[in-house]
Amino acid sequence: MAVHTFAAIYIGTYDVSLKVFEFTNRKKVHEVDHIRSRQDLGRDAFSKGKIGYEQVEELCETLAQFKQIMQGYKVDNYEVYAAAVLRDASNELSVLDQIYLRTGFRVKVVSNSEHRFISYKSVAGQEMFEKMIQTSAAVIDVGGASVQITVFRNGKLTTTQHIEAGIMRIRNLLGDRGHALKLYETQIEEYMNKKLEGFRAMYMAESVDHVILISDYATELIRRIDNKETVCQVKSERFVKYIEKLESKTLEEITAELNLSDDREPLIIPAIVLFKTLVLNVSPKEVWVPGANILDGIAYDYAQRNKLLSITHDFDADVLSAAQYLSQHYNSYSPHIEALSKLSIKIFDAMKKVHGLGKRQRLLLEVATILHDCGKFVSLSESPESAYHIIMSSEIIGLTHKEREIVALVVLYNTLPLDPYEELSDCLDEGEYLCVAKLSAILRVANALDQSHKQKFKNIRIAVRERRLVFTVEAFEDISLEQALFEAKTAYFENVYSMKPVLKEKRIYNY
Repeated sequence: MAVHTFAAIYIGTYDVSLKVFEFTNRKKVHEVDHIRSRQDLGRDAFSKGKIGYEQVEELCETLAQFKQIMQGYKVDNYEVYAAAVLRDASNELSVLDQIYLRTGFRVKVVSNSEHRFISYKSVAGQEMFEKMIQTSAAVIDVGGASVQITVFRNGKLTTTQHIEAGIMRIRNLLGDRGHALKLYETQIEEYMNKKLEGFRAMYMAESVDHVILISDYATELIRRIDNKETVCQVKSERFVKYIEKLESKTLEEITAELNLSDDREPLIIPAIVLFKTLVLNVSPKEVWVPGANILDGIAYDYAQRNKLLSITHDFDADVLSAAQYLSQHYNSYSPHIEALSKLSIKIFDAMKKVHGLGKRQRLLLEVATILHDCGKFVSLSESPESAYHIIMSSEIIGLTHKEREIVALVVLYNTLPLDPYEELSDCLDEGEYLCVAKLSAILRVANALDQSHKQKFKNIRIAVRERRLVFTVEAFEDISLEQALFEAKTAYFENVYSMKPVLKEKRIYNY
């Protein structure tokens, strides 16, 4: 049986960890080894804004040891990730340089949306996950720096929201002040309740059936509730009551009961209080802890890209669902948007040999089409700029930060003149700039065909004929408005593609 060995390394807020996986030719995976080294990188990163040289030294030594372990397993490939702990440090580039010079590792520092998507992938392929989201579920990913809450209803992703209040961040903010343990726990609860107040009001009008909790400390916690190694799902009332029972104990007693390696684990208090407060605010019937973490997500993502696993969950559908709910949140989702989405994709598909873009860019075009009117909620006169800022400020799980920026710019330049590359070169490379130009040109043409927002065309045939893009439409109403504005609205398209859109009407008469 052919085996592919892969190693995932994650540089986290309070530890550096390694997992080794084996993928078989039957598209199965199993974990071979898991090693964690406790390092409080977030202590300095969040309080001082940089990582100290002693911590850099320790980090490089740990990574060098991980490299030796990987060589022992003869891994076929590996990936090294880091998130907020490096992203928020002012000396990020220096730390990355030291890691490369001393270990040869190229570390990928991911944005929050990328980080959460990778963690989400670690559970999204599981059968229990698919069953839970068919009713309602909230995936709560608790990290050292922040919390991400992603809500599903009737099988569709409705929202994902980022809250900067992770385990290490709370510890830095409220810990080490000489308070009694009970007062410390009360402060965390008050702080988190205030943080969650807006989220609950805007996105949790209804409770959910399930909470899917992703966090390092949660696995051992939920197993202790029934004192069984295999238990990973409990009623929320039991989950909360068990944490309240722990809160009445000393720190030493808590760490002993949860079988933690450090008999005075300082992060366990903010972790368990955070879990309890989140569950009380979201009010689920049950709590499920799948036991996966970002290392499993890194392996899953790698396997998906290299076709080493059978993928069952439709992640693109999550992206489109999130975009639709965001559009509805700003009162911009309408029959016009639905018609435009279908039309823009139809144009994209008809022009495959002309634009040279792929499946991923097709998805970005559809997201941009769904969101292109959301800025009108803020300002009718400055709708494009408002839409840009809404998109850039919103988490769309499944899109990278760069992809979200491309979507926002496509929406911006659907109306405004495209800026020269020189003015955007600080945020886009040449390929990304051309992608924005091509997608926004397609969106403009699609918009030109529904200027009245009345969907006057029943059938639209699109064909590329030499240097012309010919639209043959069947109209049941007068389309003089569309015809009058078509040429003006499509001049930009001609500049981008050196191709002229042509509108031909096939009149339908009702006798």
